[in-house]
Amino acid sequence: MSQPSTDAERAAADIETKAPAVVDFIRQIVAEDNEKGTWNGEVVTRFPPEPNGFLHLGHAKAIAMDFGIASENGGRCHLRFDDTNPVKEEQAFVDAIKRDLRWLGYEWGEHEYFASDYFDQLYDWTVKLIKDGKAYVCDLSPDEMRTYRGTLTEPGRESPFRNRSVEENLDLLGRMAEGEFEEGTRTVRAKIDMASPNINLRDPVMYRILHASHHRTGESWHIYPSYDWAHGQSDSIEGVTHSMCTLEFEDHRPLYDWFLDQLGVHHPRQIEFARVNVSHTITSKRKLAQLVNENHVSGWDDPRMPTIAGLRRRGVPPEAIRTFLDDIGLSKRDRVVELARMEYWIRQILNKAAERRLGVLDPLKVVIENWPADEVDHLEAINNPEDESAGTRQLPFSRELWIERTDFMEDPPRKFKRLTVGREVRLRYGYFITCTEAVKDPESGEIVELRATVDRETRGGQAPDGRKVRGTIHWLSAAHAVPTEFRLYDTLFTTVDPLAVPDDGDFLDNLNPDSLVIVEGFVEPSLAEAEPGTRVQLERTGYFVVDEDATAERPVLNRIVGLRDTWKKIQQQG
Repeated sequence: MSQPSTDAERAAADIETKAPAVVDFIRQIVAEDNEKGTWNGEVVTRFPPEPNGFLHLGHAKAIAMDFGIASENGGRCHLRFDDTNPVKEEQAFVDAIKRDLRWLGYEWGEHEYFASDYFDQLYDWTVKLIKDGKAYVCDLSPDEMRTYRGTLTEPGRESPFRNRSVEENLDLLGRMAEGEFEEGTRTVRAKIDMASPNINLRDPVMYRILHASHHRTGESWHIYPSYDWAHGQSDSIEGVTHSMCTLEFEDHRPLYDWFLDQLGVHHPRQIEFARVNVSHTITSKRKLAQLVNENHVSGWDDPRMPTIAGLRRRGVPPEAIRTFLDDIGLSKRDRVVELARMEYWIRQILNKAAERRLGVLDPLKVVIENWPADEVDHLEAINNPEDESAGTRQLPFSRELWIERTDFMEDPPRKFKRLTVGREVRLRYGYFITCTEAVKDPESGEIVELRATVDRETRGGQAPDGRKVRGTIHWLSAAHAVPTEFRLYDTLFTTVDPLAVPDDGDFLDNLNPDSLVIVEGFVEPSLAEAEPGTRVQLERTGYFVVDEDATAERPVLNRIVGLRDTWKKIQQQG
């Protein structure tokens, strides 16, 4: 993993060093293997994504574990693309996966591989298994195969093509590879045990016919290996020692072992762990693809998506993701982690790293009647109270200001500490002002402007006579403020478990109609030239990032998280 270089990375490193190291059950297994000298103390892991979509939070957990365990043990982690389905895979997904991995802070050096690199070897091993009587060509259709497979309580039935001769099987395999047969007419199956209580061992498919162009091998192949056939053998070829998988592959482990044992090749150890489930989020790649393809979101990198690309565009620091994953640890039992827990770490890191700025999202004009129209004062504002080295900046102050509409009430409750007619408040980094009048639209009755006076003796926010004010509000000079589009993101789903729906329901019914609200407001001039990806805290409002759609003439800011720390409250309540 790369060394911390940004302020946010250093902030995360500071937080991480204060937390005790947690030894999870997988690390214990690896340590025990090293003590026994199982692989001569060598540790080789792999991260094996299928290039049929973008990486998401669930992948991030596997990435951190695979790369982390290898690094901790002086080993190496391979990046291998399990590209065995040309119908759904694209080079664009390969590029996106590599980009996301590097953004998260992980490198694989020269160890970049593809399952398609091993197609020739997999074919040769298939020939061997056929010759050994351990595989055969089957003519059952997909529907017939499902019928023959049996159920969890009933054994399967042997295919009528199970006992073909070696010669016939080899002939049919060669003709399948040449593209002679239609898709769905034949498969290659392992010959194991149709009565096994583990359905995965009931003569699983090793090859299916697909007349599709592969993003790397082109038209060279007309048969493609199944995931179960390609995965373990790819691990073996690469010399992987520890193959970590999520719990749904636990029932596949006997098949993983069977293939390797029959071939008599290097046999890695498969270990299963629970996937990451975060509230109000889904990590089903198929359903994420549905959201993209049906235009429920703007793309794989939509800031509402739990993809790494979406989190990056949302403005989440990679260090926050890594720290969050370290915090929740590894488990052998599925659980749901509160989204607020990840937001807690986002705030922890951004609080230390993000510079402060002023922005007004729902503007209400204030006219300072005793301030000359042509006079501009420049006030000093702190960039980050958590980091003295961040320095200060100048804020222009003029006769006309913008404040948040919610910072004024005509008839406020007793505990309201902000602006109302006749009350004095402090402007952040500025002066004390007193509201003298609320100007209303004569037709609608809506307040359209406030009139106020300023006490020039209070420059910098302190009164010479020592008097106190009850509230402090943020503001912008209307003459200098930059019109800005604010994209206020919320959870994409309204429910903790979006996939929990009635029998006649659809997970799309749980989409949050307010997951994106766009408002027009203003920011201070210093943000006009900010580069996309710049993260700031808009004081009293939340953390924001400059979106890639931003221009100097029109900034676009995405809300990352609000300022309220709900996870801390959850912890205190628990």
